[in-house]
Amino acid sequence: MPRILLVEHDPALRETTWLSLVRRGHEVAAFGTGEEGLAALPRFRPDLVLLDAGPAGPDGPELCRRIRERDAVPVIIVSGRGAERDVVAGLDTGADDYLVKPAPADVVEARIRAVLRRAGPTAAPPMPEVHGGLVIDRAALTVRKAGRALSLPPSALRLLLHMTAFPGRVFSRAQLLEHLDPPGDRDPVTGPRTVDACVRRLRHAVEDDRGRPRYVQTVRGFGYRFGPL
Repeated sequence: MPRILLVEHDPALRETTWLSLVRRGHEVAAFGTGEEGLAALPRFRPDLVLLDAGPAGPDGPELCRRIRERDAVPVIIVSGRGAERDVVAGLDTGADDYLVKPAPADVVEARIRAVLRRAGPTAAPPMPEVHGGLVIDRAALTVRKAGRALSLPPSALRLLLHMTAFPGRVFSRAQLLEHLDPPGDRDPVTGPRTVDACVRRLRHAVEDDRGRPRYVQTVRGFGYRFGPL
């Protein structure tokens, strides 16, 4: 499952693009500003950055330059500016591709696949992450606790992978619901209870004491966050 870090300043377009990418099988972390995207880069460790060259914060070329200072992740700039000088400026700062808005979803997906194919042979697989007593290998989709492999239901694994990308961040049940099952493969009945049931299954697997959870913590009145404490 390719991991896409999306920076899109327009809220409506950000939601539409996020949904389109998720429906095509990507794991997506979406942000409204370049500063938020930069901060999430070392935590989320994306396979590709889809970068809006919008007006809020650093523009696409500048943000691409800052990404290049710290990471070799592929970058596609998506911009409303399509003049030749703008395209050249974007590519000169290290972008792997440049798309002009409005770009059809199928075209965006095709460009993502092309860039990932080019990056594939040289891209290093992500190292396993250590979160307290948990070791998560995102490439192999495995979770180990104290050296023992855990068997997690797919929805619980998706939930864990999403929450561990942003330790300490509080997620509402509505936000977590989007990551439990791929679109079109969801149980007929969805809602807060679906998330709560998934959290119970996840706690059953990873917690030593489910009554005093260390990893998947309840934030009363808001939702859940991932520790560890």
